[in-house]
Amino acid sequence: MKRAVRTFFWSLVVSGFSISAFAQTDHLKQLQETAMKERKADWGHWGPNPDSYSNWTSHSNRLIPVYTFGIDLKSVRGEKSVYRDADKLKEVYGHSPIETVNPNADYFDQTDIYRLQKMAIESGKKKIILMVFDGMDWQTTQAAAIVNSRKVYTEGKGSGLSFQDYTYEGVTTDYGYMVTSPANDGTNMNVDAQKVTKRGETVGGYDWKTAGEFPWSISSDLPYLIGKGKTVHAYTDSSSSATSMTCGIKTFNDGVNVDIFGRPVTPLAVELQEKGFAVGVVTSVPISHATPACAYASNVHRDDYQDLTNDMLGVPSISHPGGLPGLDVVIGGGWGENRDKDGAQGKNFVPGNRYLTEETLKKIDSKQGGSYVIAQRTAGKNGNVLLAEGAQEAIAEKKRLLGYFGTKGGHLPFRTADGNYDPTISAGNNRAIAEPENYSPADVSENPALPEMSIAALDVLDSKTNKWWLMVEAGDVDWANHANNIDNSVGAVFSGANAFASITAWIEQKGYWNDTVIIVTADHGHYLTITKPERLLSQTP
Repeated sequence: MKRAVRTFFWSLVVSGFSISAFAQTDHLKQLQETAMKERKADWGHWGPNPDSYSNWTSHSNRLIPVYTFGIDLKSVRGEKSVYRDADKLKEVYGHSPIETVNPNADYFDQTDIYRLQKMAIESGKKKIILMVFDGMDWQTTQAAAIVNSRKVYTEGKGSGLSFQDYTYEGVTTDYGYMVTSPANDGTNMNVDAQKVTKRGETVGGYDWKTAGEFPWSISSDLPYLIGKGKTVHAYTDSSSSATSMTCGIKTFNDGVNVDIFGRPVTPLAVELQEKGFAVGVVTSVPISHATPACAYASNVHRDDYQDLTNDMLGVPSISHPGGLPGLDVVIGGGWGENRDKDGAQGKNFVPGNRYLTEETLKKIDSKQGGSYVIAQRTAGKNGNVLLAEGAQEAIAEKKRLLGYFGTKGGHLPFRTADGNYDPTISAGNNRAIAEPENYSPADVSENPALPEMSIAALDVLDSKTNKWWLMVEAGDVDWANHANNIDNSVGAVFSGANAFASITAWIEQKGYWNDTVIIVTADHGHYLTITKPERLLSQTP
């Protein structure tokens, strides 16, 4: 019998205890509130300016950590890295990126995540889980791990979170880091015609001499990471980066599974589905936001939400008039978000729910002859229980599953580092103070949590076939980092780490590690810098 090598702490996590049970209550909330009000913090800052706590609320071009389970990284890093070869880099980027070739590169490229999944399948693996902590760079991981373990580290893999510490007898694990820069930024497109109208002029690349060779490196030209340094390289958005991981190509920012010319590219999930795999996606944010949409859909613009959802659910869309087969499981947010107008979605936008039209909902509903059991937020019903019941119904009736939940904004309630759902002030427009979201008891109870969502998806996929692919996205990490909110950021990482712990416990219980691969990573970084990590644990200077 295989033996799990895990501490008592992780057994508590899987048993349902909060991952932050050992963290100091509300300390991070106090740090966040003080930093926002004083506009400065001695322990860290967001953006290149250390004299301002909040001076950048977008992404960055940092190297991103990758953790693998059931497969190693030998085939893509070190001597195999495309960043050591100018010809390979030109093939990857579509141009020859300046200041990017590194003859000693140990890091690899985001497109290699796609190749790792393909190689795993070719080697006989039958179960693939791609877990994306949206926006979680090394610094975000460091902050959460330090808070959780109460131990400071300043370089390397680190420890303190489930995906950093997990081992299981006989299971290969590995750790590395990758470049996420896109093909270009600034591309214009026509969503109605589904065509690129102007190619972006800011091209991608990674200046390792400036940015550093490690995720924890300090850039010698701080604005470089946000495309404003002496060397200028585009930094990615979530759609371009997710496309790299699901299709194996670099594309323009805002494009969903299309090439630089706007032509649809087949994502891995569709490829595998044609080979008999069941496929699914789970996310804590709206179901057709950039990362989960890239699990299956195609579109020249990430904001064409209703069409992206139609692709995901097998309903005709502007990019696939004949319809795609559709995912077997879709679980995420978007519920309750209604609009009368949405110019970004083009002329075919249907007033009502921003992400899922009433017509599509009716068309797919198993109660009306469709192929999906629908479990959506319902007044007075516990979200975890409702979703589990939906999963069991889908299994019993041999149907697909749509889980549709959310609060204001379409996402699940933001949890904070202390395990509660009571966010504090953040950075808003122009980095002014934004008031926190407030949740009613119903907002919390009527929505499921990411671990339960992940298990529901696994149960349904596994009931269909012994071959399946699943994307799980902890999307609220990105929302927290955009808001420059350390308390929300750490809480979101904890939610994702809880999901990872639940997933691995499920795999162990099933005895599936022989043919399973899990890749844990992020789609891009932000610009959090922790200058005094010990301050995350104590008020003492």
